[in-house]
Amino acid sequence: MTAVVEHTVLPPRQESELVGLLEVLESTDQGALVAPDGTQVSLPGEVYEVLQDVVRAMVRGQAITVAPHHTVMTTQAAADFLGVSRPTLVRMLEEGQIPYTQPSRHRRVLLADLVEYQERTRRDRRELLDEMTRESAGDANLGSGFVSTR
Repeated sequence: MTAVVEHTVLPPRQESELVGLLEVLESTDQGALVAPDGTQVSLPGEVYEVLQDVVRAMVRGQAITVAPHHTVMTTQAAADFLGVSRPTLVRMLEEGQIPYTQPSRHRRVLLADLVEYQERTRRDRRELLDEMTRESAGDANLGSGFVSTR
């Protein structure tokens, strides 16, 4: 088994080169690779979706990093991934919100744990928003039967 190496790819200088590719990718939900000898290999749906996400981001001028789920990250890299400051991330780690290891002096965080944290917080936010919407709808229904005694 070969090791997967994390690497970052910058978008091409001319994002317009990718616009046509994005249009093709978004016009269908399946694709194939064509080898130089003409052999075609169908892309699994998950791979096709990742390719769409990569091209969309690059069209917006964003760099893309490909990393295996088991990647171990520094606290600064983990904070950058979550879009928070390093001190905020350290506080989250110490509060037990995200698991971490400390093999030496420095904390290390698994990318998989960061992704799980993101999914959990999104789910919690969605549930809270749904609850607030239900409560708001309930309050509106209570107010609709109000009769003035003046």
